[in-house]
Amino acid sequence: MSGPLDGWTALVVAKAPVAGLAKTRLAAGVGEQAAADLAAAALLDTLDAAGHAVRRVVAMTGDLDSAERSAELRGALAGWTVVPQRGDGFDERLAAAHLDAARVAPGPVVQVGMDTPQVTPALLDEVAAGLLRHDAVLGPADDGGWWVLALRDPAAADCLRGVPMSTDGTYDATRAALVAAGLDVGAAVELSDVDTVDDADRVARSAPATRFGRGWLDRVVAQ
Repeated sequence: MSGPLDGWTALVVAKAPVAGLAKTRLAAGVGEQAAADLAAAALLDTLDAAGHAVRRVVAMTGDLDSAERSAELRGALAGWTVVPQRGDGFDERLAAAHLDAARVAPGPVVQVGMDTPQVTPALLDEVAAGLLRHDAVLGPADDGGWWVLALRDPAAADCLRGVPMSTDGTYDATRAALVAAGLDVGAAVELSDVDTVDDADRVARSAPATRFGRGWLDRVVAQ
């Protein structure tokens, strides 16, 4: 296997930021269109952060043509391979996304979502480098979930099937599933997911130069 620093695939698992469907918890505080626009900004920031990877795959669900910032997103996706998400539950879609990314570009995979616009290229490189020492690297989110999963062998993601997602025990359950599959699991730094108004404010202030940060802080100033 080539070293992960030389040849890892960036995999972004994303949902088209359509008003009324994107960031529903955030939308309860800021409105559906504003939440979708912020979700689009977060996805654009994530694509930027992972854009230096030699191989780049997005597993997408939803109608991108109906999304906020649709044209900007399509431009940002140039050079990425976009595959549809497959499976019923999020656990199945994650497992399938890793396998699909490996079919597009064999080798280690570093997978993120679109809820951590504060992520940086250096942080993703650090996660990838962890695969020199571990079979997997899992990064906790402060809500009990996780924000990144890197796998030396993407086929190992099959163990995610049946793991409860979007709960305050998802990180622990995911780590347990990886260990039960015989993997040595390293840890990445903890980040905050953007789900609520409080999350959005905290993340935006920690990364004010991002699209997400600027969009949120401009909104706060305008109020």
